[in-house]
Amino acid sequence: MKRSKVNKIMKDSIKFLSEQNFYLPKFAYWKIDDWITKGKEVQGIFDANLGWDITDYGSGDFYKIGLMHFTIRNCKDVNKGVINYCEKIMFMEEGQRLPIHSHYNKMEDVINRGGGTLMVQLYNTTQDNNFTDTSVSISADGELKEVEPGGIIDLDPGESITIPPKLFHTFWAKDNHGKVLIGEVSSFNDDKYDNYYYDNVGRFPEIEEDEEPLCLLCSDYEKYLRSHFKTSFKAQ
Repeated sequence: MKRSKVNKIMKDSIKFLSEQNFYLPKFAYWKIDDWITKGKEVQGIFDANLGWDITDYGSGDFYKIGLMHFTIRNCKDVNKGVINYCEKIMFMEEGQRLPIHSHYNKMEDVINRGGGTLMVQLYNTTQDNNFTDTSVSISADGELKEVEPGGIIDLDPGESITIPPKLFHTFWAKDNHGKVLIGEVSSFNDDKYDNYYYDNVGRFPEIEEDEEPLCLLCSDYEKYLRSHFKTSFKAQ
């Protein structure tokens, strides 16, 4: 992806979030010069991989296969008895779709926070990560629902669905209903090791630097800040 496209997506996301009265933490808007005024007080942002995450999954066409995520919180510290949890906000355009995927460990609620209708497609998963021909039982706002293999559940604003580990899923904005603001509340999010994609995709994009970053992606931290912070920026 070109940096200019990433910057445009970020600007569009900020505009839509504002229209939906959803507010990001202050570090979402920091420029590189803002980051380098900071010290060890921001190490938690790096450790939890918080912030902007804009990807086309290696498709080369963000508006066909892609998603804007912003990770707001992501906590796991079992040694201190902390319950692990994560919260994200996402933004999906009409005509855009996620790759079909599952998670080995993460359980998540996907929530339509505003805009159009979100379409969620579901398949049970075999032990060798293929689709089954069995119906899917799912909880939607506490109500048990059952759909056929590959069945679709529509989520209007305010509605949600609970997706357990090892369940294949994808989602998209319903045609002619407008773009969708999507919330995610889940157990700890580990994008490095916990995702399984049915098709071979690239989770984080290669960025072609044709202009300066508007704000940094979480995948930019090591590239732009390593010399200042002298940290490993290990992905969680």
